[in-house]
Amino acid sequence: MPQLPRVVILGRPNVGKSTLFNRICGRRRALVGDEPGMTRDRLYAPATWLGKRFEVVDTGGMIPFEKDLIPAEIIRQARVAIEEAAQLILVVDARQGIVPLDEELVQLLRRTGKPLSLAVNKVDAAQHSPLAAEFHRLGVPDIFPLSAEHGLGVDDLLEHVTKDFAASLEASEVAGGEAAGGEAAATLTPRRDQPINVGIIGRPNVGKSTLLNSLLQEERSIVSPLPGTTRDAVDAEFERDGLRFRLIDTAGIRRKGKTKLLAEKLSVIQARKHLERADVALLLLDGPEGVTALDTHIGGYAHESRRSVVIVVNKWDAVKKGPTATRDYLQVIRRRMKFLAYAPVVFISALRGQKLGELLKTIAQVAAARSLRVSTSEMNEFLKKVDFERAPTPAGKPTRIYYVTQGGVAPPVFVAFTNRAGKLHFSFERFLENRIRERFGFLGTPIVIKAHESR
Repeated sequence: MPQLPRVVILGRPNVGKSTLFNRICGRRRALVGDEPGMTRDRLYAPATWLGKRFEVVDTGGMIPFEKDLIPAEIIRQARVAIEEAAQLILVVDARQGIVPLDEELVQLLRRTGKPLSLAVNKVDAAQHSPLAAEFHRLGVPDIFPLSAEHGLGVDDLLEHVTKDFAASLEASEVAGGEAAGGEAAATLTPRRDQPINVGIIGRPNVGKSTLLNSLLQEERSIVSPLPGTTRDAVDAEFERDGLRFRLIDTAGIRRKGKTKLLAEKLSVIQARKHLERADVALLLLDGPEGVTALDTHIGGYAHESRRSVVIVVNKWDAVKKGPTATRDYLQVIRRRMKFLAYAPVVFISALRGQKLGELLKTIAQVAAARSLRVSTSEMNEFLKKVDFERAPTPAGKPTRIYYVTQGGVAPPVFVAFTNRAGKLHFSFERFLENRIRERFGFLGTPIVIKAHESR
């Protein structure tokens, strides 16, 4: 598929760039709030206007010539987006009027030679329209008064920036493209022609953005030693060995009671939301620091959401290792995270690129297991060989299983028809799950077992 034209939204902090981005792409994809600096990485999302498909890009609040680490990285990220752009939109705040930083940004963007439009935001009512007049002295011919929050005037802006874009051949093609980039249903089975959605989760500063960049072999996400650097989720796709992967780099999750800034609290909510979009969750641990209580808490999120899980021990190159280091670390993980006993563990160094090939191979295996379907005849042949005499026998009527059928995939769901009403006792259910895993694998994926009384 040819590259979609990109429309890049730029501007100083807190002028409404992310609100406009969300308005154009039609969903709440970027964090929005009154605190400056909510967006730091550049975010990409598919968009359509009158049958014309394009990609809209949100960038962090730009502060030219600022030497602090984060603002400097935001500028560098914005420059990368500008180089890829077909159209630039500079957002300014009508209520604040022209400030020196707006003038600096106009000069900076003019030098790129890219088509530039000026979005004068926060014109929320007709009586505010005169506020846009003074922005003509910035010398940008194409000025559009609008309200990103309420959608007023956004259609005029889109009509202008997309005027040279090609229209899609069919409306169904547009719908298909949106579905591919949007919120995928959790029950979709991954195929070789569909990307495997991989969510990178973990507490702050364990190396999530470094891992994303190492896998992509490009600096798509800001990497810094500062906890909480990533606040939005940054999606990126790549292909390796004939398989497509879509990486979702999520913000570091912290317990809500321990987050103070609005952005951090929103990041907790967004991280859990983006986890729901994943087929496979990579639970990233900090090798030198060991398994913490917060690691187990986050792992519980993944398990409860019924994502498939790979536990990834990062910074393994920095761990002082004896002859049994790997085995000892595995034992700690299994002891602290008994609920993730099905999850494979991979030891890597994201910074040095060590064992990333093994990680991708494991992700592919786990994604395949997530969509594995066992026929009813094969399942019942398996049941004949299970020694139910070894199964736990809770007090009461002994449980008999007449047959089992698989009712769904992603995650695998099995329906057991039994001699009693209600759920299986948890110990009996665990016994059956373990036997299913021994026979069919289901590496890295939770298994759901539902019981029905056979009459």
